[in-house]
Amino acid sequence: MMMLTTKIDRKKLLIAVLILVALIAALLIPGGKEAADAAKAETNEERIAFLESFGWQVVETPVKTQEVLVPTDGNEVFERYNALQQYQGYDLTQYAGKTLKRYVYEIKNHPNTDETFYATLLVYRDEIVGGDVASSSKGGMMHSFKMPTYGVHSTIDGAQ
Repeated sequence: MMMLTTKIDRKKLLIAVLILVALIAALLIPGGKEAADAAKAETNEERIAFLESFGWQVVETPVKTQEVLVPTDGNEVFERYNALQQYQGYDLTQYAGKTLKRYVYEIKNHPNTDETFYATLLVYRDEIVGGDVASSSKGGMMHSFKMPTYGVHSTIDGAQ
């Protein structure tokens, strides 16, 4: 019988385990891979299908379509909004200084029926690169594309 022994450097082993955990987490975090797979937005039907993939039913005609410029200087409002985008697997910093197309759809089936909610899609070169779901009320809430499964919603700080 042959026996092989080796000395394991605990620091290198810990780093390898952390890298492996990070890779697994990146694949399992909601939004990232799913959002990238459903990112086509050349047509209105593709944009609606994207929102439907999260369970949203929307009015088929956008209530607003406009071009928006992604800021080149990261102010606090942009940083907070981009934190929500990063939670979903997007990052708007790579579009700094570029013009995106913004499509806003009225949501018909938001669980919080006391308010009107809108889904915003940010599109660059016919691909969805970000967006959100937000209420229309002053000081209202904003969350990710993922449909809330309970009555209390986190705001942009909680990145629900």
